[in-house]
Amino acid sequence: MADAAIAWLDTLDDEQRAVAQGVGPSDDAETDAERRRWFYTPTDHGGLTVHQQRPPQHRAAMRLVATGLSMAGYVTVATTMGLENVLDRVEGFVTRFDRERGRDPGLYYLRVFGDPGSEAPWGWRFGGHHVSLNNLVIDGELVSTTPCFMGADPASSPLLGGVLNRPLARVEDLARELVRSLSPDLRARAVLLDRAPSDFVTANRTTVAEGDRVIPLAGIWRDERFPDAEEQAKLQALSDAIDDAAGLTDEHHRTVAYSTTPRGVAGSDLDGGQRELLHALLGTYLDRVPEDVSPLPAYDPARDGAALDAVHLAWAGSTEPGEPHYYRLQGPRLLIEWDNTQRGANHAHSVWRDPEADFGLDLLARHRTAHH
Repeated sequence: MADAAIAWLDTLDDEQRAVAQGVGPSDDAETDAERRRWFYTPTDHGGLTVHQQRPPQHRAAMRLVATGLSMAGYVTVATTMGLENVLDRVEGFVTRFDRERGRDPGLYYLRVFGDPGSEAPWGWRFGGHHVSLNNLVIDGELVSTTPCFMGADPASSPLLGGVLNRPLARVEDLARELVRSLSPDLRARAVLLDRAPSDFVTANRTTVAEGDRVIPLAGIWRDERFPDAEEQAKLQALSDAIDDAAGLTDEHHRTVAYSTTPRGVAGSDLDGGQRELLHALLGTYLDRVPEDVSPLPAYDPARDGAALDAVHLAWAGSTEPGEPHYYRLQGPRLLIEWDNTQRGANHAHSVWRDPEADFGLDLLARHRTAHH
């Protein structure tokens, strides 16, 4: 990873490098504020875009991105980037969001924080519409890979031969299969609400906290307002329409709000087949990163089982395919959220987080204490 980061930075001229490289990771919130910002909307994610690079530079950039992903994770990210062209056609090839091209596969951003391969902590962030990858390296070890976000819009689109392109199919289908397999009593505990929130609950917050609720779409952008008032009005109208379609009251929001105590059904309540499903579902998130980094083996039901026992599943919305729905997996040092509610339940979001230490914040504090 360090070799790939250095190789990419070495291809850049001074002007490009000023955009592509930021200050090193720190446990100081002010100094480290930019590294801790992340988005999944088509906004400025911070860093050097594909458009700002020559082809050999972009190749080197994608080589760095690949070092932080499994093969399946890389293919999913590359497919998500390509879906911008599909979405552009779906929306009629119009300009949107105060950009020259609203849906743009060239507006994915890469930034390195600190000096790769040095003794000091360093990291990198890659993101654009429906992708956010955040990696931290301390003492030569990749110690944090969260938040890790992947989405798909359209979540389902046609391919030749009558088959469908569904990049996140198993991420959705395994969870639905698991919920539908529950006994009536367990399903009543797992399904928190008969309707789904308009987005995943913790949104793009740097840290999660008790009572967090959905942030409207218009609030998940780098700048508070577009310079173009007409475009800002369009975004606000879209945001309002998404929230109105969800139809959640204040009581509904309280029901699905994030809580530090997990809600729903615990892995310990599941039978053997359901535990296998839960483990497979976890794999669609935890195996996004390289095998030797993934924490999935700790949840293997063939081991002592304690880690899987502690994972809770909560669901909101319909369990019928094609209907708006949301789910959450939560356990110690684990928070996973999924929603497929927008655009007629054909617009999916999925995120893997560490609610106690996204961005490696706990390890940065320990590193400073140990070295100063």
